[in-house]
Amino acid sequence: MGCKICHFEIPVDNVEKAKTFYEKLFGWKIERMPMGDEKEYFFIDTGDDLKGGLMKKIMPEHVPVNYILVPNVDEYANKCQSLGGKVVMGKTAVPTMGYFVVCLDPSGNCIGLWEADNRAC
Repeated sequence: MGCKICHFEIPVDNVEKAKTFYEKLFGWKIERMPMGDEKEYFFIDTGDDLKGGLMKKIMPEHVPVNYILVPNVDEYANKCQSLGGKVVMGKTAVPTMGYFVVCLDPSGNCIGLWEADNRAC
């Protein structure tokens, strides 16, 4: 399996304004996802295989993240650290979808690791 970008996230200050912007600019379909809590998360359908998310910024330093599909997030998180990267958010389940880990590369760029697993809970 080749490791490729499978998902992206765009943090914004004003979700409704950004939603309108991206829908009108690119023709993307953006819909709120039920998250079961107060978190607002919007699914971006770009019209092809690459999907994304739009959410309110958690902090001013919150940056866009590209998620790379990997066979095992634990293995790749360890590999990232052994190559000089840093794990900044440990393995987190997205129920019935998979697991993610957020890392920084040696230059400080944020990257996400994604493992698809419909048994995640």
